[in-house]
Amino acid sequence: MPVKDLVSWNSLISGFSKLGDVGKSLNAFCRMRSDLDLEPNEVTFISIISACTDMGAIDEGNCTHGFALRVGFLLETKVVNALINMYGKFGHLNLACRLFEAMPTPNLVSWNSVVSVHVQNGFSDEAMDLFKSMRRAGVKPDQATMVTLLQGCADLGVGKLADAVHGLIVSCGLISDITIATVLLSVYAKSGRLHASYEVFGEMKNPDRIAWTAMLAGYAVHGYGRDAIEFFDLMVKKGVEPDHVTFTHLLSACSHSGLIKEAKIYFKIMFSVYGVEPRMDHYSCMVDLLGRAGHLKAARVLIESMPMEPNSGIWGALLNACRIYGNIELGKEVAERLFALDPSDSRNYIMLSNIYSSAGQWRDASKVRALMKERSLMRNPGCSFIEHGNKIYRFVVGDQSHPNSEKIFMKLEELIEKIQKAGYVPETEFVLHNVDEEVKQDMISKHSEKLAIAFGLLVIGADRPLIITKNLRICGDCHSTAKFVSLVEKRTIIIRDMKRFHHFTDGLCSCGDYWSVPTLHPRSCLMTRT
Repeated sequence: MPVKDLVSWNSLISGFSKLGDVGKSLNAFCRMRSDLDLEPNEVTFISIISACTDMGAIDEGNCTHGFALRVGFLLETKVVNALINMYGKFGHLNLACRLFEAMPTPNLVSWNSVVSVHVQNGFSDEAMDLFKSMRRAGVKPDQATMVTLLQGCADLGVGKLADAVHGLIVSCGLISDITIATVLLSVYAKSGRLHASYEVFGEMKNPDRIAWTAMLAGYAVHGYGRDAIEFFDLMVKKGVEPDHVTFTHLLSACSHSGLIKEAKIYFKIMFSVYGVEPRMDHYSCMVDLLGRAGHLKAARVLIESMPMEPNSGIWGALLNACRIYGNIELGKEVAERLFALDPSDSRNYIMLSNIYSSAGQWRDASKVRALMKERSLMRNPGCSFIEHGNKIYRFVVGDQSHPNSEKIFMKLEELIEKIQKAGYVPETEFVLHNVDEEVKQDMISKHSEKLAIAFGLLVIGADRPLIITKNLRICGDCHSTAKFVSLVEKRTIIIRDMKRFHHFTDGLCSCGDYWSVPTLHPRSCLMTRT
């Protein structure tokens, strides 16, 4: 080009930015200023900041911020919005907040940006407070605001808050927005209210593939494999073409329900019929399904047949199967692979230690724990959460921090006594410590799920289910306890662990004990006692 004006240079800088090439964006910027002495405008800065954000180039982002400050562009709202987003993505929430607070008149994008970066960084409660301030400032929310708020609701797990946001969406006339409705149904599914998810889906006029897949994911995480298959068939009949994400959730639903035959069929036809190449997630679902069903050899053969190198998720699924079925030899081999792939993931060390402990190989278990200590790896402590009165209560094992802990423990003792009369026997094999049986029973009786159940029975009305969230997998004894409590107390208990939901009603769990060590179902125990 014989003549290159500012628009020409901005187009070049923007092109490099969209490719994620920070170096070429900055190089073009420097040439623009040195060769032709052209001064940048807000478009120039936004392009460079976007490139820095996408590529995680914090030093270059700081330099761009400094230059924008020097030439007076921090008075441009769009530039500041881009910087807020950049610092939020980098985890520098304090810098993002300082930029926002210094703005004389933040616009809708400014508010959306600062609310979003709080949610992204795990401060969803502060994000909700900021949204209230935004409303008080007279700024009307849009689609982006609502999507961010719903993501915050999912993180907080507060059911009443999700209902409130749902009401706001309706009052703002945004419920017909397909993106908002899809996120809303996902939030309801993640909070244990699958019926509410289906109601939202049913109100959609023309749900797209993402909406269908989100609903399918809800069925999967709740363990309703048969329903997921029926829903998938309906989706195909409606002319909606499934993609790789759809098949990931479909196979996951089969895995959560132990539907081996069905999963094998869908894994085969996903490419032959629908043209979807199997990806890592699909193989992970199949390995998990085969492993949990006890087909460890078949799972290993499938891994060896993969066209790509298996990742830690694949090997982790097989290691967990080795833990369930006590396969020490294969477990040790798989654990060594995981230690090489991801030496900082404490879960793999814990699983191998548990395999050894379950087999009574205390010395080997101790060696694994010593290796964890040597590598400064910490075990993530188990905790359970339950909502009451617009507040989330957190419990850990043996927790006595609650003001009413004395009443909670009394209720728990009363529950254990009642369920023991119904046939419950503490499953102390889940206490993987070399201690006396009496000590094991005491340790297992104070797990966080049990404390949350006792608290819920004390404060939540009999007409409402107890909805509990666990940050780790629910142990077999807590699973058995929840079944018995649902029977003797005539209450529905819903526990979401890190993998799926368990719906306990009348002594039964929706997972059919597929995700725990099989035990006698409470009603069969009652019949035996009778």
